[in-house]
Amino acid sequence: MVRPHFTRTFLTSCIGAALTVGTIGSANADEVPTFDGELSGFEYAYPVERFEFSSQGQDMQMAYLDVAPDEGSANGRTVVLMHGKNFCAGTWEGTIEVLTGAGYRVIAPDQVGFCKSTKPEHYQFSFHQLAANTHALLEALGVDEVTAMGHSMGGMLATRFALMYPEQTEQLVMVNPIGLEDWKALGVPYQSIDDAYQTELEKTAEGIRAYQESTYYVDTWEPEYDRWVEMLAGMYAGEDGELVAWNQALTSDMVFTQPVVHEFGELQMPTLLLIGEKDNTAIGKAQAPEDVQKTLGHYDVLGEQAAEAIPQATLIEFPELGHSPQIQAPERFHEELLKGLEEQ
Repeated sequence: MVRPHFTRTFLTSCIGAALTVGTIGSANADEVPTFDGELSGFEYAYPVERFEFSSQGQDMQMAYLDVAPDEGSANGRTVVLMHGKNFCAGTWEGTIEVLTGAGYRVIAPDQVGFCKSTKPEHYQFSFHQLAANTHALLEALGVDEVTAMGHSMGGMLATRFALMYPEQTEQLVMVNPIGLEDWKALGVPYQSIDDAYQTELEKTAEGIRAYQESTYYVDTWEPEYDRWVEMLAGMYAGEDGELVAWNQALTSDMVFTQPVVHEFGELQMPTLLLIGEKDNTAIGKAQAPEDVQKTLGHYDVLGEQAAEAIPQATLIEFPELGHSPQIQAPERFHEELLKGLEEQ
């Protein structure tokens, strides 16, 4: 595997003076663990495997989890879990436990640019490319049919996967997907990758926690959520923090410029929407004019609009939950998930 070399010289020549990565962390930086660009030292609940392949002329590796159903419970179905932008395959641990206990095989990759997978210096990030990478992984594993399940940004990716590989996708599941609205078309201004990179470099554990508390968990917090803050902040604060921030900027551009909402009507498979209605996520909202901000991220409305646009959609709403209902209220969420998988 060829590992990219990301240096301050590269950053300076490409996008101007870089901020010091040492500023990334909590109010007390000594309390934040640090991880390299492939999240070494942060343990997932299940064994991590590696898929090595070539993409855009580069050697890549995708970390992934492949978890068999509990002994004696196999139902012959496979669920592919697609993580969000601020999440990893490991964040799905609770859902993996429930699904494998119910007889499903679960495959959960870390997409290129994220978590334990390759962080390229140069890559044409697109949902088409990430879907193709995932399809190649499934081919290598000999998996023909799947339920594609995505959370947050992973909902956009799962939608693109289902559109590209409809014969392989027996069911689509979206958990609080972003991209239920086209932010650019609604008046959110474009942010350059250079500016997005500078913003990424300024992220702190304290800021990550505050955002997650307000958006993911509706102004509530449990001690077990701290692990996911440390996972993200540790990558920014580690030795490859600049490369992590650069990949995050590149993928933010992908999310903003490649909406899938306009193609919902083309989805051919049964689709399950699981929506925490208190979610208010909208990419670029902070940069939008105040009157535009007020119109964005209303998931109590967006979930219903998506269900109307998708031909075979079933909508399950959680009125009091936020962006991550599978973490905030796992028992209730997983009960509805299993019911939806069985019915469809």
